[in-house]
Amino acid sequence: MTNVLTIAGLHSGYGPISVLHDISLTVSEGEITAIVGANGAGKSTLLLTLTGHVPPTQGSIKFLGKEIAGQPAHLAAPLGISMVPEGGRLFPFMTVQENLQLGAYHPAARQRLRETMEEMESFFPILAQRRTQNAGSLSGGERTMLAIARAMMARPRLLLLDEPSLGLAPVMVERVISLIDNLAKKKKLTVLLVEQRVAEALELCHNAYIMEHGRIVKSGTGIALAKDPQIQRAYLGLTD
Repeated sequence: MTNVLTIAGLHSGYGPISVLHDISLTVSEGEITAIVGANGAGKSTLLLTLTGHVPPTQGSIKFLGKEIAGQPAHLAAPLGISMVPEGGRLFPFMTVQENLQLGAYHPAARQRLRETMEEMESFFPILAQRRTQNAGSLSGGERTMLAIARAMMARPRLLLLDEPSLGLAPVMVERVISLIDNLAKKKKLTVLLVEQRVAEALELCHNAYIMEHGRIVKSGTGIALAKDPQIQRAYLGLTD
């Protein structure tokens, strides 16, 4: 199976503060890969490093075989990488439609804007109903759907999701997780998911990596990690 993303020996941080330490992982084409761990483990920093917002200090990031470590952030989407940042970061005083249109900002995506808009409205029918509403007036779940749809407007090969369940009610978390699964399957999309909700992430993903203090401490299939006694005790609230 083709590796869409290959990271080897990656280190990065903020100025003198080192956050990521010797991160190595692969993301296979058409699969959902999860990065799970507690708050402050370095998960978001990893995504920001992949997209060029945080420069790496060492290591390799290869996307579709091309080295992209240290590449400027504005080149990520044209290459085929879209990110849904933590909290979505929508433009609240712009309409749903305007937010979606902004997602197709690079030339290749702009050429297929209408086609992609129709696809996203078919995946997320509520967005079609809310088309003329300001994004700030949407519910939390609707804002999450809009953030995902906006990222998809760039027609990515790799979708990065940073805590899509953040702030959502449990019933809406289940719905969003189901929508991500459906979108990945129907679009044959490769997804790298960062989540604090370990149980949900492991159930959804094909493969997962456990992060602690900026390091990968364990990896395996989602099924295997969910059955691991150490993971169950540390993250799933289960005891022997």
